[in-house]
Amino acid sequence: MTDLVSAHGPSAPARAGAPLLEVTDLSVTFPQRGGPDVNAVRGISYQVHKGEFLGIVGESGSGKSVSSLALMGLLPSSARVTGSIRFGGRSLLDLNDRQLSGIRGREISMIFQDPLSALTPVYTVGDQIAEALLLHDSALGKRAAQARAVELLKVVGIPAPERRAKAFPHEFSGGMRQRAMIAMAIANDPQLIIADEPTTALDVTIQAQILEVLEKAKELTGAAVVLITHDLGVVAGHADRIAVMYAGKLVENGTTTEVFAAPHMPYTIGLLRSVPNMQTAGTERLVPLEGRPPSLTALPRGCPFAARCPIAIDVCRETEPGLLVHGLTLSDELAAELAAEHVAACHRSDEIASGLLTRADVFPRPAPLAVQHSEARADAEPVLRVTGLVRHFPLTKGGVFSRQIGTVRAVDGVSFSIQAGQTLGLVGESGCGKSTTILEVLEMTRPQAGGILIDGKDVAGLGRAELLRLRRDVQIVFQDPMAALDPRLPIGDIIGEPLTVHGVKPDARQGRVAELLDLVGLDPQMADRYPHEFSGGQRQRIGIARALATNPRLVVLDEPVSALDVSIQAGVINLLEDLKEKLNLSYLFVAHDLAIVRQIADTVAVMYLGRIVEYGPVAEVFARPRHPYTQALISAAPIPDPVIERSRKRVLLEGDLPSPTEQIDGCNFRSRCPLYSLLADTDKALCETVDPVLRAHGQVETACHHVERNDLAISASLAGREDELAP
Repeated sequence: MTDLVSAHGPSAPARAGAPLLEVTDLSVTFPQRGGPDVNAVRGISYQVHKGEFLGIVGESGSGKSVSSLALMGLLPSSARVTGSIRFGGRSLLDLNDRQLSGIRGREISMIFQDPLSALTPVYTVGDQIAEALLLHDSALGKRAAQARAVELLKVVGIPAPERRAKAFPHEFSGGMRQRAMIAMAIANDPQLIIADEPTTALDVTIQAQILEVLEKAKELTGAAVVLITHDLGVVAGHADRIAVMYAGKLVENGTTTEVFAAPHMPYTIGLLRSVPNMQTAGTERLVPLEGRPPSLTALPRGCPFAARCPIAIDVCRETEPGLLVHGLTLSDELAAELAAEHVAACHRSDEIASGLLTRADVFPRPAPLAVQHSEARADAEPVLRVTGLVRHFPLTKGGVFSRQIGTVRAVDGVSFSIQAGQTLGLVGESGCGKSTTILEVLEMTRPQAGGILIDGKDVAGLGRAELLRLRRDVQIVFQDPMAALDPRLPIGDIIGEPLTVHGVKPDARQGRVAELLDLVGLDPQMADRYPHEFSGGQRQRIGIARALATNPRLVVLDEPVSALDVSIQAGVINLLEDLKEKLNLSYLFVAHDLAIVRQIADTVAVMYLGRIVEYGPVAEVFARPRHPYTQALISAAPIPDPVIERSRKRVLLEGDLPSPTEQIDGCNFRSRCPLYSLLADTDKALCETVDPVLRAHGQVETACHHVERNDLAISASLAGREDELAP
């Protein structure tokens, strides 16, 4: 049965006694042959007490992962590590590799970001967990270790653990592999668990499962946890304390509640204001954090954040601030004890803490564009209409004499439409058919079944010349901006390439490239630079400029911000919203981040196993989700607010998405459905035999037999802004 659980709120254990882990003035430098050293970590200090949950956050390259590898003694031998790392009163930097090996896995364990790379592909999962036990307990027999491995797999929620223990890593899904890593990490009841981005590559539903398992592991072992992540929502829901890193240094440290409610460092303020929040998404603009972090080989004088800080003054460019208490007068012992819980590195933190500088003054929220468009007619032809779209792939076996042994139902009867100037958000777990759907639209060929109409024209009946003209109206922005840009060409040629295909003359092409660069917020003088000379956010702006080159009516956005840091995401999302208003564009927006979908979309379609299970206006779907799967998606998405995260309830779906090769009679969601297990046998029979179709429930269409009886929406959904909706 699928569990309905309350979110784990940080309980902030008392910090009595000596710390379990004490890091003091830790620095890590990587010497470079023929170049300046890389100062990856620069004098960071923090403590972790027994049972405490510390979240370390920051942009890519801030030094989070390097600092954790230094704790484990896993840095390359060329790295220069200085300072002090004391664990349980012992200095880890004074131990040799043999001594550290006795601690790693037994007293300190680590959960790595990519479990497939961390697990050995030629050994079974059970053998690898048993090995972690045998290495640290010579009295344990092999059979007992195998039995304990099965028990651990059961603890972390892997179904059929006896059978799964004999499977190899490639036979596990991403979520199951991460569960196996957690099982290995807790095998020896460690005192400290370091989790390095353990949910980065996972769907939001699987992420919720993994974090629940991590919390359970913490309770079972009594271990302290250091979680390294870029997701502020995850930190808000699980961490007792938060440490913010920038350019190799800690710039703010305090209790999660205090830092989220009243950050004292402009960088932390910028991070928190740039993150989309599902309770406010769509009602206000995001706050972009412009620029990029400095190079760790050439750090500027003074505060490394000064070049990006809106309130930087002369002293910021001369002297780098240290971590200090701000905003409280230490007139008595109680005030001093409270103040020590929250420190920040900023010359102007006193002004922020006292209220002289409000956080809205530091990073003001941009105003929306005031653009007037003519009223769209109710009977206007949609820019894109997809009806009954089907895409099945044969599953074959054999080499020379191959035979079909099954069918992959990637897209299985999908229908939706997009009006001019509107955005449709297509959401769902990995493998649900989102990417195949957009590829069918972009390919513009006759589908296996169903129809695709662009501006009222059926692509199945168009000739080659007509298709070429139609392709000007449909463009795409890819997920990974670096992989999508040819590294051998200057960006002027990359942006102008679609114009070349459509026969635009060189002079007109050059002028259009300059116009497009200016439109997406880049200097036209940069046209002769190459992609590697730009930041991730700038590269995505280049991809957007290329997509707009032919003045399209529809732009397909395939996870356009998932590869970007949260601080850069806000600027790209604001740009997409501005361009939509300015140019009256239509977007088909594919994403897994539900807060971003709510921020930018007008309509949302929720996909599961190649089908749309819920479809309607984004505000209505998010506030009152009807389908149990939509409820689970929304309830699993973290919100960057500790107060809300502590009070939420979540629907944790059991297991992973079934294979699209399975032939499932009746409702294909019932094996994971939280409502199905609560139904009477006669109602279950309906789910088992009849495949539900989309039916209208108010403004929303839902594919569920028992929508009227589904009361999980009240307890498990976000229920963000019901007051905006009619009763």
